Order: sequence, then C-alpha cells, then structure tokens
Amino acid sequence: MLIASQLEPAYARTVYPCFDEPAMKATFNIRIIHDPSYVALSNMPAIDVSEMKDENGSLWTVTTFDTSLKMSTYITAFVICDFDYVTRTERGNEIRIWARKEAVKNGYVDYALNITGPIFSFLEDLLNISYPLPKTDLVALPHFGADAMENWGLMIFQESSLMYLPRDKFTGRKTLIAITTSHEIGHQACEMLRHFFFLFKWFGNLVTMNWWNDLWLNEGLASFFEYLGATFVEPKLSLDKIFYDHVLLPILREDNEIEVRSLSESEDKIKESFSLMSLFNSITYNKGASITWMLSRFLTEKLFIRALNSYLKTLSFSNANQDDLWTHIQMVVDAQDEVQLPASVKKIMDSWTCQNGFPVLTLNLSTGTISQEQFLNRKNENSTDSYNNTWIVPISWMRNGSSQPLMWLDKSSKTFPEMRVSESEYDWILLNVNLSGYYRVNYDQLNLKRLARLLENDPKAIPAVSRLQLIDDAFALMHFGYIQIESALELTKYLAREDEIFIWNVVLLNLVPENLESTLKNYEVYPLLKKYLLKRMLPIYHYYAGLIQQNVDTLEDDYFAQVYLEKLFATACWLGLQDCLDLSSELYAKWMDNPEYNIPFLIRKPVCCYGVAMGSDKEWNFAWEMYNQTNSTKEDKDILLSALSCARESWLLYRYLQYGLSDTLFSSNCTSNMILYVVTKDIGQRIAWEFVTENW
Repeated sequence: MLIASQLEPAYARTVYPCFDEPAMKATFNIRIIHDPSYVALSNMPAIDVSEMKDENGSLWTVTTFDTSLKMSTYITAFVICDFDYVTRTERGNEIRIWARKEAVKNGYVDYALNITGPIFSFLEDLLNISYPLPKTDLVALPHFGADAMENWGLMIFQESSLMYLPRDKFTGRKTLIAITTSHEIGHQACEMLRHFFFLFKWFGNLVTMNWWNDLWLNEGLASFFEYLGATFVEPKLSLDKIFYDHVLLPILREDNEIEVRSLSESEDKIKESFSLMSLFNSITYNKGASITWMLSRFLTEKLFIRALNSYLKTLSFSNANQDDLWTHIQMVVDAQDEVQLPASVKKIMDSWTCQNGFPVLTLNLSTGTISQEQFLNRKNENSTDSYNNTWIVPISWMRNGSSQPLMWLDKSSKTFPEMRVSESEYDWILLNVNLSGYYRVNYDQLNLKRLARLLENDPKAIPAVSRLQLIDDAFALMHFGYIQIESALELTKYLAREDEIFIWNVVLLNLVPENLESTLKNYEVYPLLKKYLLKRMLPIYHYYAGLIQQNVDTLEDDYFAQVYLEKLFATACWLGLQDCLDLSSELYAKWMDNPEYNIPFLIRKPVCCYGVAMGSDKEWNFAWEMYNQTNSTKEDKDILLSALSCARESWLLYRYLQYGLSDTLFSSNCTSNMILYVVTKDIGQRIAWEFVTENW
C-alpha cells in the first residue's frame, strides 16, 4: 500500500477546504493519522509521533509536522509509505532519498543522493540565496503521472527519474536523473528560487506566479536552470549541446503553427480557451527555457543572475507576474553602462512572450539587409500574410571566424552596412552564433554556398552547435517552402568530415524518416539516398563500430553516443552497409552460442533486428525463445518483439502475426504493436494488410 499526493494545479481543494489559488499563500499545520507499520512524510519535519486508539481498540500512529513556511496550496504534500531511505547533510539541510526497501538496499538511489546536495549548494552560491527549510525529502514512486513534482521539502519522482541501476550504464539515464533533479531543486529556490530537474524549483516555491497564465515563470526558469545544475554535477556534459538538443531544437519544430498559444496569455483567455492542465506543455517548459536562455545571453550571465537575485530576495514568499521580473532586470540594466539595449526590457521581452511563434530572419549579403517574418508553413493554405508579428531580435554574429558586436533588429527590415560582404568566396557571415536567439535564419544563395564550401574545407571553423543549427534551419526552411531541397542538401556535402553524433542525428531525422516505407516506395530516391549517405556515414560508423568491438566502456560518459548511436547504426544497416550487417550477424550468433552473452546495449535493438533479418527461421526461433523466457525484462521483451518483425521471409511474418492473436501470449495492445512493426518493414505492408482484413 502507498499514498502520495499531487496537488498541482488545482487539487488541494479535494484534500482540504481552501482558497486553492497560487496567489493565496498561508502557513500549514499538518497532522496525519496512519497505520503504525508505515511512515508519514510531509513538507516539514515531524515534530511529534504519538499513538492513539480508535473506537474498535485498534492502534494508530499520529505524526505531527512543524508549521510550514508561507506557501501556495498546490505545493502542500504528503506521502504514507513503508519505504526505506538514505541520507546526507549539506550545509545543515538534511537530505533523504526514499524508495522501495529493495531499491535502497541495492544502491539504486545512491547517485541521486550524491548529486542532490551539490546541486543545492551550486544554486545557493549562484543565486546568493539560502534554502529556507531544515530538510528535503525526495521520494521515488513506482508509478507517478508526472516525471516529478517540486513540493517544497517533499519532492516526488517516478522511479525512472531518480533511480540509477547498474544495467543503466549506457542508457543516458544518469544524465536524465541529473537534469530532472536539478529542475525540481530549482523550484525549491523559487518557492525558494526539479532532482537535477527538480532541484531548480525554488523558482515556483519562493516566488510564485500570480496566476497560472504566467506558469512559465515557474517552469521556464526551472527548465533553464536544470541544465546549469546538470552540467555542474556532470562536467563532461556540454551545456550548449545538451540544451540545444533537448530544449531549443524540439520547440523550434513545434512552435510554428498559428494556433499554438503564446508563452504568456491573459487570465481571461486562459479561462475561456484552455484547461489548466493543458498549460503544462512544451511551450511553457521549453519555450520558457529558450527565451530565458536568449535573455541571459544578450544581458550577459552576470547581469542576469544579479537581476534574478534581486527578484527572488524582494519577492520571497509572495507572488509575481512577468512584469515584476522585467522591472528587476531593468533596474540592473539601468545601474550599469556595459550592456546597452535598443528598448526597455519589458518591450523587448513582451515581443517574445506575448506573441505566438517566432521569426525567421532573411539575410541579403549584397546589401546587408535583414528582414523578419513569422516562421509559418508557406505550403499550408491557412498560413496567410495577415500575421504581421515583429520581434525585437538580438543578433549575435560572426564574420570569417571572428565574433562581432551584438546587433538588434527592432523592426520588420533593417540594413546593416557592416554585414555587406566582398566578392571573395572566403568572406562569409554566420548569424545567431551558437543558437543564442530563438529564431531561424534564411541565408541568401551567395552566403549559403560560401558556408557550404567552408564546411567542406574546414568544418571546425564553424562551432558545432552552429553546424547543427545550419542544417536544421535549412531543412525546416525547405519543408516549409522557403527554399529548395538542393539548397538544404548543399550543407550536407561535408558530412564525411562530421564527427559529432548529435549533428548526425539531426541529419538522419531530416533525411531518413521514422517510417522508412515511404522512402523505400520512392524507387528513384532510395538508391540515390543510399549512395549519397553511405559514402558520408562511413567514417563516423567505423569510428563507433571500432569502439564497440574493442572497448565499449569508453562510451560510458558519451551521452550523445548513448542516445543516438542506435539510430546511426540502424540507418547504416538499413542502407545496406555490409560491415554493419556482418557485425549484426556476428554479435547475434555470439549470443545464440552463449545466451549469457550481452549484446552491447547501445546497439542491441538494431543488432537483434538485423540478426533476425540476415538469418533464417533458426535465428527467428531463437529470438522467440528468448522473448518467452520468464526472466526477460520488459525492455528486453520490447526489443525482441520488434526484432521478430524484421524477418525477410514472408511465412515468418505471417507466423509472427498469427502468434499475435493468441490471448494467452499477448495483450491486445501488444497485438496492435506487432501489426505496426510489420507495416514499417520493407515487405510487411501488404502482409499486415492481408492479415488485418482476414482476421478483422
């Protein structure tokens, strides 16, 4: 038995009578009466544990907690469990990590314990503000609707966000725990300022938004700080790379439809058009973090942190809207003369938070003119020119490898004489260096060709994140009808010299769709794509294949390899690279000879798939046998269920689908997945369709 609370946004009213609004803060006295074999936890430390008998003579434990600090109803919390914990003290703050007894005994929460204290200290030092509670409990639940919740003093996580198991060594799990913990701890600062992710929730707890329309002040700021905390405790992570990969690029792909809401909406519009729960989405988290990232870049981190410190100290234990934050930043800007802004902080930032979408900047190098318009799909009939949004855009830029002073585009079009280029093909311009601004860039053909030539001659002349951005912008512009596909492909010619796997991932996302069937159907494109990509993939494929065969442990700290190597390897095999197919067959045969052998986790899924694909019924039967072993984990079963659909003999696919109808072997959910797996395979679509119609 287990009880845990999740009261955000408006569920406190279902637990106790209250004015359940974020602006109405109070102190709370909490007492819980519970079974004596369980422990009760709440926001504050327990100050008394006593016993009582009910009318039937049964004995109960009464746990009374200290009076809370002044806080909002939605972060009151309680857990009643029979968990165990590990503990340490950091600067007088007792930190306890609670989980199932077996998980604690096996050391699965030790990593979370080791990073939580340092993240708290990092934030306290960075923001010059002390954590006001005497204890912090982090609880790992077997099931939890959210990834994590920043209740002040009692943070709640689902197990996968807090536990690090030995088998997770090559999964990227450690990094994700760091990010989640930081986010939630960041919120603690903001009640005071989530565990990598959690620790940053000081932001909603110290200073809370007036109402839910400014939720981004909580979640956007915490999502920004979670990456600072994660890279502090895991220094091998690159802050720039992981922020763009996790936050900026995903939201740029999403925030480009007319109906997507703006970051900050009026209370009336929220009440008319949105449910409160719908506000907890990527616009709030990722766009909020991206706008904060841009703000910290044009202000400089020093001024940004100084302004935040003022904001948190002045408004501690009270409420704020975004204008309060702009006021504190303006005060810091006015008190110095290093950073000059083209307009007030409020005017600049309202152009990003109160309008939906983001701009695309179009650069004409022969005149030095930059124009802006909202980035919308030109192929979509609903995208009309009546959306005349303009933004006040900070432009970081580089010329021939040298950084240039920040420029501002504060109207729809403006000419910058210093951005005109000469006739020399070695004279080039790069805008939005390291993706410091929340926008895309559309270069004219002249500069695009110069950048493509530069990449072929010396790819490292352009920073890694900017190479990623160039490619992603070009394909996004192509998909939305701004440029032709030839222009986008121009920037991929250099890829044989690209050694960053996170850049390769963006290339493959754009060139090799998840549903490969659509590309295969286009018989003209597939052989060209195969020839073009394979030639360029060989160096990076051989580099990683070599590491896997010689010493896979070297990849233990390579987060991007852990996350993206599977896609790279699967694509190489799909394109028919013989080395890849041979390696898959070799490792799969090794597993068949010795079922105790572990195929390297990073490429287990494609190896199982192509091991089955390159084999006969013998290989298929082995996968089926391993799938049915009772000690297989859910993860292993998922990989094998997918691999069984990779068979290239029709009769094996028919048998696989037929097995899927068995109530004793599979749930109906599994059956639908099996049909979907077959549909995406080269020969599977016709077979799956026949099977569905025959067995309707």
